[in-house]
Amino acid sequence: MSHARAIHPTRRGLLAAGGAIGLGAALAACGDDKGKGSGGPAATGKSGPWSFKDDRGTTVKLDRVPANIVAFTGVGAALHDYGVRVKGVFGPTTTKDGKPDVQAGDMDVSKVTVLGNAWGQFNIEKYAALAPDVLITTMFDDAGTLWYVPEESAKKIGALAPSVGISVYDHQLTGPLQRMWDLAASLGADMKAPKVTDAKKRFEQAAARLRAAAKARPEIKVMAASASDQLFYVSGTNLSIDLEYFKALGVNFVEPPESAKKQGGGWYESLSWENVDKYQADIIMMDDRTSAIQPADITKPTWKKLPAVKAGQVIPRSPEPILSYDKCVPLLTSLAEALEKAKKAG
Repeated sequence: MSHARAIHPTRRGLLAAGGAIGLGAALAACGDDKGKGSGGPAATGKSGPWSFKDDRGTTVKLDRVPANIVAFTGVGAALHDYGVRVKGVFGPTTTKDGKPDVQAGDMDVSKVTVLGNAWGQFNIEKYAALAPDVLITTMFDDAGTLWYVPEESAKKIGALAPSVGISVYDHQLTGPLQRMWDLAASLGADMKAPKVTDAKKRFEQAAARLRAAAKARPEIKVMAASASDQLFYVSGTNLSIDLEYFKALGVNFVEPPESAKKQGGGWYESLSWENVDKYQADIIMMDDRTSAIQPADITKPTWKKLPAVKAGQVIPRSPEPILSYDKCVPLLTSLAEALEKAKKAG
């Protein structure tokens, strides 16, 4: 993933590899609010002044708690887990067969207006018809650009409602998780609800389990990767919120050198399928998004020869985690289980 300043020819490669070139507009007046708001959740339509300071340092102030929220699909999924409903979404929402995309989480996709289901898609007319109070999405760079907001229409979109950006760039997972927690709280979510507090407790337990597994199996090498027709992408850990966190918990990752990751904006190294054995790994975590080819559909003979593949030690990875504790628990548990059971393959 790359800064907004990244060169455009790499955009599709970045997207396929869990990369990001955020495209957006900076909106709303600046201020010093702490990201705390007041009032009820958007689902209830309660009124009351609302403000939130996002990760661009921009404070959005409204005279009432937003009722008409439009969000990137994964953000909508996270807010849903906290009881906050969104009216519209943009980003991967449904698959080709009409089922919810992995990034939609537990949202009922039939009850939200889908403004765009793929990169570059954003129906401005539908967006305006929703009378949006706020647009919320993530940011994969440090330039304040908004994920999945098309560059060519960013100004028009920005003129219709203020925006909130949550950074998922160069942080450990727990940071963005807390920011989404703060945002949900400001929107009136009940953060003391048993479902919410239980999920946070389960996350903490899963983190402890992963730390213990990593400590017990330091010899096990893990590689995070993504597949496309032409290339195999090996992710570095220095910018991704999930990999940074897992590394901090002690997981031993394959780490491409910085020079090799330059073409991928510092996020990943691109390999031809003939060279997928460049790095030895005992466990491979593969991008689970619909933009990537899934392991069961990879037919390249070089893939099938990889030690981790032959050992059956391939697990899914979510490069764009849904930022609720409930949805992040399985990410930690899956890796912990893989480490606990892994045989030295590479």
